[in-house]
Amino acid sequence: MSRRGDELLRLADGVLLPGFEGTTPPDWVRRRLAGGLAGVVLFSRNIVPGDPGQVAALTAALKAENPDAVVGIDEESGEVTRLEAASGSSRPGGYALGVVDDVELTEEIARGLGADLAGAGVTVNFAPSADVNSNPDNPVIGLRAFGADPALVARHTVAWVRGLQSAGVAACAKHFPGHGDTSVDSHHAAPYLPVTAEELRETALVPFRAAVEAGVRAVMTGHLVVPAIDPGIPATLSREVLTGVLRGELGFGGLVVTDAIEMSAVAGPYGIGGAAARAVAAGADAICVGGENVDQRTAERLRDAIADAVIDGLLSEERLAEAAGRVAELAAWSAARPRHGGLNGVSSGGLGGEPGGAPDGALPTTLGLAAARRALRVTRRSAAVAFPLAGPPHVLELAPETNLAIDKGTPWGVSGPLAELLPGTTVTRLRADGATGSAVESVLAEAVGRPLVAVVRDAHRHKWQMDVLGHLLAARPDAVVVEMGLPGRSDLGAVHIATHGSAPVCGMAAAEVLTGRATTPAPVPAR
Repeated sequence: MSRRGDELLRLADGVLLPGFEGTTPPDWVRRRLAGGLAGVVLFSRNIVPGDPGQVAALTAALKAENPDAVVGIDEESGEVTRLEAASGSSRPGGYALGVVDDVELTEEIARGLGADLAGAGVTVNFAPSADVNSNPDNPVIGLRAFGADPALVARHTVAWVRGLQSAGVAACAKHFPGHGDTSVDSHHAAPYLPVTAEELRETALVPFRAAVEAGVRAVMTGHLVVPAIDPGIPATLSREVLTGVLRGELGFGGLVVTDAIEMSAVAGPYGIGGAAARAVAAGADAICVGGENVDQRTAERLRDAIADAVIDGLLSEERLAEAAGRVAELAAWSAARPRHGGLNGVSSGGLGGEPGGAPDGALPTTLGLAAARRALRVTRRSAAVAFPLAGPPHVLELAPETNLAIDKGTPWGVSGPLAELLPGTTVTRLRADGATGSAVESVLAEAVGRPLVAVVRDAHRHKWQMDVLGHLLAARPDAVVVEMGLPGRSDLGAVHIATHGSAPVCGMAAAEVLTGRATTPAPVPAR
């Protein structure tokens, strides 16, 4: 082609999934959908907290402009939630489910989430994380993965896919070919996966192969370099990775969608337009762009860059048409599926809340809370310490900077649930820049004559957290430590509680144990 004709521009629009600002569709989104835009991606900025009907009304307005519009969302449960960003997820994340290791539970959790998403009008959920989190220092995956064992991750990935898709919402396994064995956040730079091709097939690819065999409808690319397959080129832009491995070796025939194309690992070298065009040429079918500053001009630049890539010979029109066709196929699959929405009724342990069959007088439960309770691991290191707590404690919560996949305002911690169960509980929350010796001394002064609970998150990855714990425990060896990230160590505190998740249900499960309000396995003595 020699110019941007209407047909070419429509084809280019047919692979774009931009985000947008606001809780109702902007005029430019409506116009572009009517003109052939593939769909959109929803974020927490598009959600009115506490108003589930708003999301359904929003997606209905989008589909009024284009009945085939794809609506995507990142709703992993646990740390990464959009529908529940303001309140925190009512379900634990993948790592907690992997610790429980009950595939029927994982499938039921995903089915309930799918019901909520179906009720909201969502087409595809960018979950689960099929990454094998074999590097405990990974700054961006961590609790989002089901674990570090390929076989465990594979069986729970399959369970998640089955549960979500049974509700009529397409699952999307991510981040292909596996973001678990990395120590760099691809939001900021390109991570390298330091494995041989054989090691890749025996570890990171195992869950993706299982997901493909289970019929997953979509796979999301990871912006990471796999030198053993294609040196120097992120997987999102690599034909060897997407067409050679994912399509050819694994036999995947569904939708390939990119991780956010504005991320530095791919947009840094090429700009978002150049990265988008190269991703489609490599084998991606849909381009996700979700940054906070997506506007009409950004979406136009993306469309034009893809069209110009066809004109310039970087991208064939046939490949672009194939990509747009796969987006349409996903929309058709979704439209043909029975959708059992849960947002306006009862879901399986999520927004609608499902009674868990608790006996009279017991704490109310949902499937999500029941799962969080099962994921707890308690190590008692001193029999001389009163446990459960003898009275309202002072709680110190150490809050690290989270990665960009997690909404900054999403609540977490133990102090809130503890205050519900033990009125009089007080709290201090410290960040890295405020975690001084004098701040810790102030905490110790607050806790004189009272139980002390220290809540950490990935303490093993943050020297400042370990330093604070060292200071704290030297003065108060009777303190309880609650780890709400990856439990790198269980030998901290008189009692150590590993929640394996940071969602509010994980905090509530820990609070129940701390107050003696829950029936859980007896704490195991430290070895």
